Amino acid sequence: MKKILFVCVENSNRSQMAEAFAKIHGKGKVEVYSSGSRPSGIINPKAIAAMKEVGYDLTQHDSKSLDEIPKVKYDYAITMGCGDECPFVIADHRDDWKLEDPKHMEPDQFNEVRDEIERRVLDLIAKL
Repeated sequence: MKKILFVCVENSNRSQMAEAFAKIHGKGKVEVYSSGSRPSGIINPKAIAAMKEVGYDLTQHDSKSLDEIPKVKYDYAITMGCGDECPFVIADHRDDWKLEDPKHMEPDQFNEVRDEIERRVLDLIAKL
């Protein structure tokens, strides 16, 4: 199974949704993790609501730091537009999706970011 890591600053929105979509669409193909360079310690209620709309329970996730994920070589490390805060993680492939943090967006805009994350996760899994 391919190991994928999604990283954003707080690990409360974008990387959490990416992890969820990778679990949904990559079941049996990927081992997936998410973390934050400065984790908030909570999952944003907007992210929980947005994922509930697509049938996924994000309340089972935890916001975690890079220190809390396995220290392994990842097949893919995907950052979410974290700029200078992007960490160095050992990975065969790295990409920065440059997605705007939706934490202060209205639900419709938040869901647009959610849907874009799902599209990108599907594309990533198709490449495996």
